[in-house]
Amino acid sequence: MNVQKKTNQATAYSILIGISFAHLLNDSIQSLIPAIYPLLKDEFTLSFAQIGLIQLTFQFTASILQPFVGAYTDKHPQPYSIAFGMFLSLAGLVYIAFASDYTGILLSAALIGAGSSVFHPESSKLANMASGGKRGLAQSIFQVGGNTGSAIGPVIAAAIVVAYGRNYAAYFAIFALVAIVVLIYTGRWTKRKLEEFKTLKKNTLTEDFNTHLSKKMVYRSVGILFVLIFSKYIYMASISSYFTFYLIEKFDVSVADSQLFLFGFLAAAAVGTFFGGPLGDRYGRKYVIWFSILGAAPFALLMPYLDSLFLTSAFSIIIGFILSSAFPAIIVYAQELMPGKIGMISGLFYGLSFGIGGIMAALLGVLADYKDIYFVYYLCSFMLLLGLVAYFLPNLKSLAESDAESA
Repeated sequence: MNVQKKTNQATAYSILIGISFAHLLNDSIQSLIPAIYPLLKDEFTLSFAQIGLIQLTFQFTASILQPFVGAYTDKHPQPYSIAFGMFLSLAGLVYIAFASDYTGILLSAALIGAGSSVFHPESSKLANMASGGKRGLAQSIFQVGGNTGSAIGPVIAAAIVVAYGRNYAAYFAIFALVAIVVLIYTGRWTKRKLEEFKTLKKNTLTEDFNTHLSKKMVYRSVGILFVLIFSKYIYMASISSYFTFYLIEKFDVSVADSQLFLFGFLAAAAVGTFFGGPLGDRYGRKYVIWFSILGAAPFALLMPYLDSLFLTSAFSIIIGFILSSAFPAIIVYAQELMPGKIGMISGLFYGLSFGIGGIMAALLGVLADYKDIYFVYYLCSFMLLLGLVAYFLPNLKSLAESDAESA
């Protein structure tokens, strides 16, 4: 039995807005790392391999650690862990602004990544706790903050750090300080709720696995979700990392204009994220997942053949909106598969999505060098057809409704 259902709590919108705002600040901070690579390369005379090691350090701490953090806090809840994670990011920001050698840069990247690895699973779990049963809506509110931060972060970094120098990265510490204040407030709320749940657990129990499915079916469903995340983030990596180069080469647009077209895609992705969760609450998450992956496929398959800049931009916006509606539905679906392991499962999927994005961006770059940028988009457009496996996901909404009717 899910403890949350027994509390009959209302949706805590102040908490959801708070962690969404903190998510915006966190992902803005994360976007600083790749934005200052050119500065670091020139200042420390770094090779591309050394730049790659910085990215690997950041990716490792920001992605692989997430499920372990989530698994630990599932067993040992820490209401102020998110604020602690943001403190790690704060330390990394200050260090990266004033580090005097390459080792210091690596350490700062590791600290910022570690802060993110604490933030994502814990905040996603908090969104579930504050949802009042509207889990899809809660995840959408939380995630739209991160998408917005990812969109505006590079713009802020370019305007401040790239324009005035690496030391100005310290100004991003203001973001971290504001986030810490917000997260202390949400931590107090979390502490009160954890006390309530301890009382309720005397009479109720949260099962590790969905009671409507066998363990085998749960694991198979998680595997299907992995495939969907893989297909989605390969395509997202192709757009976020190389769409500007594609537009410059095919349509001869300026660098500044190409960034505006990329921003259009990222903004559409943020809007799509917001709508995906509530639609899953209402119609069932399986159908939202099914539509969002396959619904984007026709546009992705056609886009490489378009000779119109306007249509290419319009298609990218449509793809961003439809494709991004899947993620909140996937996260909540996974949490409902394992309601007793929400932190672990959240960390696993956030870490996987972040890790796939980073790894595939590098591999697609190699492919673009070996072939060309056009071939990257021809190939990646077919990846969305992997969304066909969503057909095999059980409909958790109908199973729960059938159980309620029989009760």
